[in-house]
Amino acid sequence: MTAAPEVHDAVPAELTGPRRIVDVTTTYLEMRARPTAPLSPPPPGVQVVRAIAPTVRFYRYLYDSVGLPWAWYDRRRMDQAELAAILADERVEVHVVWKDGVPAGYTELDRRVAGEVELAYFGLVPEAIGHKIGPWLLAWSIHEAWRRDGVTRVWVHTCTLDHPSALRTYLAAGFTKYGEDSHRQTVLESAAGSAPARSTD
Repeated sequence: MTAAPEVHDAVPAELTGPRRIVDVTTTYLEMRARPTAPLSPPPPGVQVVRAIAPTVRFYRYLYDSVGLPWAWYDRRRMDQAELAAILADERVEVHVVWKDGVPAGYTELDRRVAGEVELAYFGLVPEAIGHKIGPWLLAWSIHEAWRRDGVTRVWVHTCTLDHPSALRTYLAAGFTKYGEDSHRQTVLESAAGSAPARSTD
């Protein structure tokens, strides 16, 4: 008899509410050449400002506002001192997108591996989705990732808990798929991710 696949208990203990178990497929994508098309102007009222060594409190506000509906738990589970050290590293760039003076989301570029840039986190707060900010911010993020000399690869991963159009959007932006894996994990019942629920029986 085959043993049941291991389930990753992903939900931080302080988050309350019913859990469910889901199958999650993660897709890894990369870009090996800088884009040739120029960056289009931002949507009206939109600007991007880098947060230099943001506080853990501000970062977690962004992370939770953007990611909680999509079951972003990793940074929430991370020890405060460990997260503070990451945010203080000048090779980790947190860029906040503002719409009419209000935070609308953020993009995080991780340059800690020489020659590579990981688009570590990218997303909008729920109220900003559907206003044409996302595709422009992704294009901005790609241009910013390639802006420095010596970059040979930009990569990102997405999963079936993310927005249903995330994978399609990354492919349309010029990323190509290079890997995929699957696992089972717990999420809050209220999470909006698209992975199908599995019975816990």
